[in-house]
Amino acid sequence: MGAPMSRRLLAAGFPLTVWNRTRAKAEALQAQGARVAETPSEAASGADIVITMLEHGGVVEDVLFSPGLPGAASSLHPGALVIDMSSISPTATKAFAAKVNQAGAQYLDAPVSGGEVGAKAG
Repeated sequence: MGAPMSRRLLAAGFPLTVWNRTRAKAEALQAQGARVAETPSEAASGADIVITMLEHGGVVEDVLFSPGLPGAASSLHPGALVIDMSSISPTATKAFAAKVNQAGAQYLDAPVSGGEVGAKAG
């Protein structure tokens, strides 16, 4: 669902930096104007809004906090907003929100439904 949603943001004129564990998926958005980042941290650097849409809580944790990637949370500036659109457990969501809040940023749990068909339809 991330790619169709990204295309809608780009079509609406929003600047977008993307990162994906499968680089080819991120690169597919370049033709529409997206900038491809090398790491989640680079993708989040300077961003006012960071959106994650991932398959489970373990991946969300890695993308946000893994020192090995490095994670997006390492680049959040005070006042930034992390919107997690993944369907993950409330326990994980609360833990991630607490870590993001400690960095001075905000966390919004906003899981989506409708699948890729709904994302394409807007």
